[in-house]
Amino acid sequence: MAFREKVFQLLAEGIQEKPSIFLIDLTITDAFKIIVTLDGDTGVQLQDCIDISRAIENNLDREEQDFSLEVASVGVGSPLKLVRQYIKNIGRTLIVKLANETIEAQLVDANDNFITLAWEAREPKKIGKGKETVQKKQEIPYSDIKEAIVTVTF
Repeated sequence: MAFREKVFQLLAEGIQEKPSIFLIDLTITDAFKIIVTLDGDTGVQLQDCIDISRAIENNLDREEQDFSLEVASVGVGSPLKLVRQYIKNIGRTLIVKLANETIEAQLVDANDNFITLAWEAREPKKIGKGKETVQKKQEIPYSDIKEAIVTVTF
């Protein structure tokens, strides 16, 4: 079995024991540096990273192939990649970049095909002068999303 396949198999077995954790990215460089990025339905704890690291490291032989291993949770400002990440962030504010516009809005729903965003906008009144606040709601297919990032407010 090739090194990459063995790492992926060990990673899959480790994640299987933690159903709330899921893989965002696995990179193995030419110098055999293994970089695992995880996310979780309720976040990723330090112990989760330790457990996944051990599941991989304890089952690889450094005599056979020397390697380095890094297991981390996805960063705060990282773009969302999986439907599961969108679902976990329902109720939070996202900045969604589309082909011709950027929308900052609350994620109110997500399913396998699209997300639903809701926000308030100031638009000219239909009758008379001035502007009025209107409620907007838009369904956006995942295929139209160039990048989506959860905004962090303090």
